[in-house]
Amino acid sequence: MKNKLVAKIFRDIAEILEIKGENHFRIRAYERASQNIESLPDDIEAFVKEDKLKDISGIGKDLEEKIKEIVSTGKLEYLEKLKKDIPEGLIEILNVPGIGPKTAKLLYEKLDIQDVVMLERMAHAGKIRDLEGMGEKTEENILAGIELFKKTRERLDLKIATEVAEGFVAQLEKLKDVKRINPAGSLRRMKDTVRDIDILISSNNPQKIMDAFTTLADVKDVIAKGPAKSSIRTKDNIQVDARVVGESSYGASLMYFTGSKEHNIKLRQLAIKHGLKLNEYGIFKAERRIAGKTEEEMYKALGLSYIEPELREDRGEFEASLKGALPDLVKIEDIKGDLHMHSTWSDGGNSMEEMVIKSMELGYEYIAITDHSQGLKIAGGLNTHELELKRKEIDELNKKYRDIKILFGSEVDIDSDGNLDYPDSLLRGMDIVIGAIHTGFKQPSSFITKRIIKACQNKYVNIIAHPTGRLWGSRDAYDMDFKEVFKAALDTNTAFEINSFPERLDLNDINSRMAKEAGVKIVINTDSHLAEHLNMMKFGVAVARRAWLEKNDILNTAIFSKLKLKNLG
Repeated sequence: MKNKLVAKIFRDIAEILEIKGENHFRIRAYERASQNIESLPDDIEAFVKEDKLKDISGIGKDLEEKIKEIVSTGKLEYLEKLKKDIPEGLIEILNVPGIGPKTAKLLYEKLDIQDVVMLERMAHAGKIRDLEGMGEKTEENILAGIELFKKTRERLDLKIATEVAEGFVAQLEKLKDVKRINPAGSLRRMKDTVRDIDILISSNNPQKIMDAFTTLADVKDVIAKGPAKSSIRTKDNIQVDARVVGESSYGASLMYFTGSKEHNIKLRQLAIKHGLKLNEYGIFKAERRIAGKTEEEMYKALGLSYIEPELREDRGEFEASLKGALPDLVKIEDIKGDLHMHSTWSDGGNSMEEMVIKSMELGYEYIAITDHSQGLKIAGGLNTHELELKRKEIDELNKKYRDIKILFGSEVDIDSDGNLDYPDSLLRGMDIVIGAIHTGFKQPSSFITKRIIKACQNKYVNIIAHPTGRLWGSRDAYDMDFKEVFKAALDTNTAFEINSFPERLDLNDINSRMAKEAGVKIVINTDSHLAEHLNMMKFGVAVARRAWLEKNDILNTAIFSKLKLKNLG
């Protein structure tokens, strides 16, 4: 698939045009096209072959021709010409959180900063603070952004890692010599970010598998190739490692290469305690292998019940297994509805009806369409009149689609003092009110804590969305007192969200488990801005599973008549 390539090229064009001060609407057209193409579930090449590019939202004649050129040649001449107008490193600088095109242009024109290395050097030297509109605090934020940039450059978000792994697995499992195949490592444990992709394969013909793996279409470089283990780098510079083992040791190898390191250490200690030897080939009593073919028999040989991959972090799973107290983890099939999504009424890319149709395809019994509130103008927040028009449209949709309940709601901004963006007189008439912070991220912990507590205390707020505000690769989570916040949530019957968007995954697994232990109910939502984003629910479910959450811990596993949100109905 060349979706990511096309999306990246259009994104680069938008950024260069903004640096050059070009027309805003032209810039926005490229940004919108990039977003829509990246979210496509189908291969962009299929749209080209079937002459259906214009069916993609935001694609006109000009962009259609450019997409055809990219798909055909792997590059775009227009972008190559644009790149000649600015230093190459300026585009990389735009990947540093907090650096936009205008700032990049200013830094280049005033200090001749052309790449991230020079940016860091100038910031450490205190040269940036003296520029107009900058200051010492901005300089500190740039240095913090550079550190975040360095970290994220080394890791993949869960969505990208999953798509890459699924692509390789789909191709390799077609080989008749492949008996079993699984992703392993931190991806199998569904950690929120992943460094490399690990794939484990069972086969009696490892050389044939290695030959096929290292010559797949997406392979850019072969880092290393052996008779049973090889490493490649994809065209997107992602490392993928594949290893082939025999059927008799597949379970042992899958356990070992899934990890975590801490979990594996505990397993070995337990084996020694039983007078056994454990390694990636199996469990041995003296020289006799007593387990190895499946993970289940490996755990059983150590006196343990099967431990799900998401729990393998040495956070109490061994003790729970020995007591027969492992949780019955929530599954994607348990989710009955999505209570946080956007439409074209605010900053979404699909109409409410399109969001409804996609939700029905996913089998949901109910959804809430929660466009932004009036204060968030950059996201097209709705004024009072627009809210009423939206309500009427939802009423019509509920009449048209009888198999799903569509709730009228809003993602309401929590201001710097903890007040909500709409008065109670408006909130009272909504089915769902989601409180969310979108500004003031750098306030002290005590201020953030008070803001969220005050929002919880509003009797109309059902849910606090993306509670820590993190955006992976762009913004770290802000500080708050979770003990106090969760106490307020429990006292006011306010649910907290696990936001499934891969850049958010907020609450994370640690905080979600804290919420459960505090008695706070969780809602897993997607915060979808396109219909295809609704498919991201699985990533939020993964966070919940890592947090030891069961079906009853999550409100939107209930059928609509049993949905226990504050003031609902």
